[in-house]
Amino acid sequence: MIDIRRLSKSFNGILVVDAVSLTVEKGTITVVVGPSGSGKSTLLRMINRLVEPTAGSVWIDGRDAMSFRGNELRRRIGYVIQGYGLFPHRTIAQNIATVPKLLGWTRARTAARVEELMDAFQLDPARFADKRPHELSGGQQQRVGVARALAAEPAVLLMDEPFGALDPIIRRKAQDDLLAVPRRFGATIMLVTHDMEEAFHLGQNIAVLDHGRLCQSGPPEELLTRPADAIVERMVGAVDRPFRLLGLTRVEAAIEPGSAPGEPLSSGVSLQDALSRMISTGATVLPVAGKDGQALGRVSLAGILAFGRIAP
Repeated sequence: MIDIRRLSKSFNGILVVDAVSLTVEKGTITVVVGPSGSGKSTLLRMINRLVEPTAGSVWIDGRDAMSFRGNELRRRIGYVIQGYGLFPHRTIAQNIATVPKLLGWTRARTAARVEELMDAFQLDPARFADKRPHELSGGQQQRVGVARALAAEPAVLLMDEPFGALDPIIRRKAQDDLLAVPRRFGATIMLVTHDMEEAFHLGQNIAVLDHGRLCQSGPPEELLTRPADAIVERMVGAVDRPFRLLGLTRVEAAIEPGSAPGEPLSSGVSLQDALSRMISTGATVLPVAGKDGQALGRVSLAGILAFGRIAP
């Protein structure tokens, strides 16, 4: 869906993004992570041309982004920022309807889309449609921001530190809500954060930037087990590696021959879930079954700990 080809940006002769190439597959969440000043927000803004690139190109669903007029491109791409950017003088329904109105949608089509999105993000239209942003909590404002970005049915959703202003409990709920967006709305998401834990929770693919350079891009388990350099190693070091690895690995990777008493685990659950079951039941060995219910073997506490390289 997004193909970034040797994209660079300089400001006053200072190279901020340095020949970054990155592919984002349709219907996935890719997280760009890096310290402050690494160029991640500039990279994101070059995709919708809020910042024009100095060199390189961006292709959206097979079409060069430069072939669009700037406003036309931005109306095709949802964009969410940390402060949500809601219009304080407009109601929640009017905020969500912003882009459909600019695109000339009929009143009936716009109203139906607004109601659909408010329902999807647990914002009862009867309660919230006529409220102003200041009457909502931070978490509710964040949901309105995402709903507005999705209103015109964009194929791509860009998000720049969207959860940074939320407290930890609301933040985790907002992250979990976001995980359902590609499945429910078909959007491809590219999200910027400086929080490695957030990156591992959300990203099917993680791109690590430092000083404008792409250090590594790949699935979370690849960054955990095969960091490309010392920069990635240091950033991944902020994550609880063993337990995060268990959360990313399916039980099928640690199946042993044999049988065990008890309710079988699905081979598709994570080793972290299997470890939780063992802790709660006191079992040290559990049976494993496939999707069809057929016995596949067993998984042991020792095997899980060895896989996660955790000392018992």
